Amino acid sequence: MGLFDWIKNSGEKLRRVEDKIYQQRTDFVEIYQKNLALEKEISQRTEELYKANQTLLTLEHVWDMMNSSRPLSSVLETIVSSLHGEFRYLYSCIIQKQLDSKGEFFAFKTYFQNEFSAKFDECLKTPLFETRINIGKNTSFYEAIEDKKFKSYPINEDIFNLFFPDNFIPENIAELRKSTLVKSLMVLPIVSKEFTGFLAVFSPREEPKESEVNFLNLFARQIELAITIANLFETVKKQAVTDPLTDLFNRRFYEDALAREAKRALRLNQPFTLISLDLDKLKHINDMHGHSAGDIAIKTVAKVITKNSRSVDVPSRVGGEEFAIILPGVDSNGGLIAAERIRASLESEQVETVGKITASIGVATFIEQTTNLDELVEIADKAMYFAKQNGRNQVKLAEAEGEVSWQEVAVDAFVQILDNHKIPFNSSMAENLSKKLQTKQEKTSGNSTKDLLYTVVDTISKSYAPQHQEGITKAKVQLASAIAKRFDLQKADVDKLKIAMLLYDIGNIMVPNDLLKKTSPLTEEEKATITKHPIYAAQEILKPINHVSNIIPIIEHHHENWDGTGYPSKKKGDDIPLISQIILIVDSYYAMISERPYRKAYSEEEALEEIKKLRGKKYSEELTDEFIHSIEDLKRM
Repeated sequence: MGLFDWIKNSGEKLRRVEDKIYQQRTDFVEIYQKNLALEKEISQRTEELYKANQTLLTLEHVWDMMNSSRPLSSVLETIVSSLHGEFRYLYSCIIQKQLDSKGEFFAFKTYFQNEFSAKFDECLKTPLFETRINIGKNTSFYEAIEDKKFKSYPINEDIFNLFFPDNFIPENIAELRKSTLVKSLMVLPIVSKEFTGFLAVFSPREEPKESEVNFLNLFARQIELAITIANLFETVKKQAVTDPLTDLFNRRFYEDALAREAKRALRLNQPFTLISLDLDKLKHINDMHGHSAGDIAIKTVAKVITKNSRSVDVPSRVGGEEFAIILPGVDSNGGLIAAERIRASLESEQVETVGKITASIGVATFIEQTTNLDELVEIADKAMYFAKQNGRNQVKLAEAEGEVSWQEVAVDAFVQILDNHKIPFNSSMAENLSKKLQTKQEKTSGNSTKDLLYTVVDTISKSYAPQHQEGITKAKVQLASAIAKRFDLQKADVDKLKIAMLLYDIGNIMVPNDLLKKTSPLTEEEKATITKHPIYAAQEILKPINHVSNIIPIIEHHHENWDGTGYPSKKKGDDIPLISQIILIVDSYYAMISERPYRKAYSEEEALEEIKKLRGKKYSEELTDEFIHSIEDLKRM
């Protein structure tokens, strides 16, 4: 190869190398630029993912708040506060439309203090949380609320004039913008069945991004849902403790409140007073004007009680026409004054159709008269009965219990039954129950004497009827007492009924167990054996026991039918003690709604239909009607 050829070839090789290096350089630059673009995109995507994660976490937090049992105001404050740290908003709050005697206005539903709220306060003539926001119905903002449209406003005098007409200090607005760097106010309407208002968000940015608006709109919808759930929870919670007819507290809440107040009273050595009130002549009102008139009378009593109660008092409906009011921190003198105020106020009321109604009232004070909670209720009840039996429409102060209470009689009876082995019952269990009864001294915590008695009866009943459910005994006593009250029975008779309700079925333990569990039809001989259980209860178990001789005739005849077809004596009509009739209908009802070896339990509706079919046959017409109304009352309470 000649020199020139070599030079030519070398030049070509050099150009090829240069071209390759240039191409590689171009490729490197392109890769570098692509890497830069990719890094930028990754950074953007990471930021978007971070914001999306923040959004999800915030919405998850909102959901958790919505499903909590906290009060609505607390839930809303927690929800709006989550917008600050995570999304760098300066302040957010919820404004609600309200109505008072002056008309419609907007006011703060949530309000919490921070540096921004302090600066905001300086722009207003009244404190922020006290400010009445008067927004005209003809403004575009008001229309936006009604139409649920997002709005964004720059922070200036115009926006303050819209929201706070005649109530802002113009020269302080510039300082607010300067010191807090606030640029805009975003308004998101919140409109639900229970709430009309808006979420106000103060932002350091002049214009919101589309994604930001979408998120805030979603956030506002979540707040609407939170309000709906919280209001639903409050409604359910109220229904659980409220009597639907009167809107007073129900018996369950009253009993819990009474126990709590007794604990507090003993801890602080501070008395409280219990007022026991009974509407006079409710049965007469029902007979003369119908039960709807009776309901109006009951609601009138509730209205008067509510009007004359303090916010700390616990006004309750505890029976058909029975009411109780717990007055924390009130001694007997104060209790008498409060009771007389209620009595006089009720007497001055005119009830539609009925006219004037009155009430008999008993007053008892914890610590002053007793530290035994059962005894407190007993002597308040006794004072109320005294007022009723001595002319009605009066207030009577209770006296310390001097005679044996019905609970003491029942406790003594069961102790003797268990100790003397008058029934075939597990000896170790009998000894355990007897000890509990004998050592029971009423305390303000734990079960009351009545609850212990109910437990004892439930335990004995389960020994011969395994299907017996806990709590049935208490329910029976409450229903029987409610029926007795409708007949205006005297307290002594109501007390006998309560004792009899605990003892009437104990004779079943003497019946052969295989008969009680038999699923096939009974023979005539087997029926005869079972029909002897009232006699077993009266003669073999109760007759030798002190203090219950007046209960024995009641129990002996609690299976006598109104038409004379019952047992053991074929008594009929008014020859059957009313208390025995009450036991029969209550026992029949609970037998029907309980499982039996030979059939499934009836529904409550089916049981009531069966009771109605036997009206005038097994039960008197009057008793059947009062029983049904008592059941309806207890269901509503």
